[in-house]
Amino acid sequence: MAQGGLEDTSIAMVPITLSYAYQLPSGDLGQQFGPNHNVGISVARKFKSNYSLGLEGSFIFGNNVTDQSMLRNITASNGTIVNQDGDPAKILLYERGYTVMAVAGKLMPIAGPNPNSGILLKLGAGYMRHRVLIESQNDVVPALEGEYQKGYDRLAAGLAGMFFVGYQHLGNNRRINFLVGFELNIGFTESLRPFNFDSRRADTGTHFDGLNGLRVGWTLPIYKARDNREYYR
Repeated sequence: MAQGGLEDTSIAMVPITLSYAYQLPSGDLGQQFGPNHNVGISVARKFKSNYSLGLEGSFIFGNNVTDQSMLRNITASNGTIVNQDGDPAKILLYERGYTVMAVAGKLMPIAGPNPNSGILLKLGAGYMRHRVLIESQNDVVPALEGEYQKGYDRLAAGLAGMFFVGYQHLGNNRRINFLVGFELNIGFTESLRPFNFDSRRADTGTHFDGLNGLRVGWTLPIYKARDNREYYR
């Protein structure tokens, strides 16, 4: 039986997707950070049944740190932090993190140019990790140097889940391939630091960390093209 092509039947392939999401944090994460950016990559195996299995990873970054109370013990009454020379230091705070997920998906070809395009649903489970990156630029602030910084950075990690619903488009000419949809991430994280310097105690609770946002991506579908050559005897 001749193998069908992308445009007329569902085929097995390996889609590799690079994506970007603008995310709004919720839960405990929403108390620490404002909106963030997220750059991701995913590799999957899509079967002829339109089910898929794969791996996804993403890098979380932003500069909207809303909770800066971790520095309260080294902040003067006028709101400044001084360097080793007693001058005001410029302290910058950033959000940094990542997720790694194993993902299962289902494509429903109810819209699009071919049976390999349509509504895409994905569920994932894996690992989330995030922290506050503290930079003092050219200033030397003894309380924030080396291992001391770990007492302020709120490093946390734990199990996480993901849900995505959106639209995947794979063009018949292989050139216009994209996805767009809504993504929800939920993490159940715990502090990885034994002691927080500002509170003078350990953080032993479990945090509920949500990240919700719109994800857009470009997909490179790798598959064996149908052989349209004709043979004569």
